[in-house]
Amino acid sequence: MSTIQDYPSRLSDPASRKMETFSYLPEMTRDQIRAQVQWIVDNGWNPAIEHTEPENAMDYYWYMWKLPMFGETDVDAILAEIEECRTANPKHHVRLLGYDNFTQSQGANMVVHRGKMV
Repeated sequence: MSTIQDYPSRLSDPASRKMETFSYLPEMTRDQIRAQVQWIVDNGWNPAIEHTEPENAMDYYWYMWKLPMFGETDVDAILAEIEECRTANPKHHVRLLGYDNFTQSQGANMVVHRGKMV
């Protein structure tokens, strides 16, 4: 039987908290984030950006950055909005969502920038 790795995520240690599947992997590079944005666009999903303080990342409510980008297909425009949100909120976590019109739910949800704890 193989050994399963434990990820010691604890409420008492905000830096250890995991927020979604990709948070168990090393932080994504710019090229990897671009590929995820492209995947969302290629699937016809609507991108949206949210952000929150690291200590509130486990809450269901994150702040919406502007409105969802309904129909946006320009990957560079979406990446620019992610960067604008990160610049305006440097200590916040920033996540990218992809809304699936068919299922009327989130089809993608990933943290693309981790803010630093104060």
